[in-house]
Amino acid sequence: MTVDTLWRQGWYQFARHIHSPNFGPRPPGAEVDLVVVHAISLPPGQYGGPEVQALFTNTLDWDAHPYFAQIRGMEVSAHFLIRRNGDLVQFVSCDDRAWHAGRSHYRGRDDCNNDSIGVELEGLDGQRFEEPQYETLGHLTTAIAQHYPIAHIAGHEHVAPGRKQDPGAGFEWRFLQQYLGWPDRCFPENIFLSSTEEKKS
Repeated sequence: MTVDTLWRQGWYQFARHIHSPNFGPRPPGAEVDLVVVHAISLPPGQYGGPEVQALFTNTLDWDAHPYFAQIRGMEVSAHFLIRRNGDLVQFVSCDDRAWHAGRSHYRGRDDCNNDSIGVELEGLDGQRFEEPQYETLGHLTTAIAQHYPIAHIAGHEHVAPGRKQDPGAGFEWRFLQQYLGWPDRCFPENIFLSSTEEKKS
């Protein structure tokens, strides 16, 4: 199977497609060279339900859980969601601008939504993720990098430091790097140094 057959107008063949209305055009000349990894669960710490999908499609029942009052009216999306079992859902074409990073800055540029692809992992900030999620993320990121000029991958916490903490300390960056075979320069600065220091302490 060729790269061209994996993608159709920014939609990845091996994902379930659920269209979100929360997107827009990328700015003229935008170079899609960043993948941003997030973590999400609704309500926080509860997995497997339809709530994340409902949030991204503007159909969430805001009164269904007390936590939802904190995010009432929010219009957000990501390009992809990876469930705990590795299932992959796509909400926005990667040719378009999804609303996932918010106020952000990375590799000398503001507003990472303009030139990034957002991947949500079903999980909780700081907690561990499942092996099938890493496998799907590895396959997906490889496919993205074959179709777009990806040069960087970072967490939401790295593009919005102090404001966001996901995917957090439970995410194994080194495991992902080994899977992808990418050099350190593709990842957030000093991320592997800090993880080594934590293991020594």
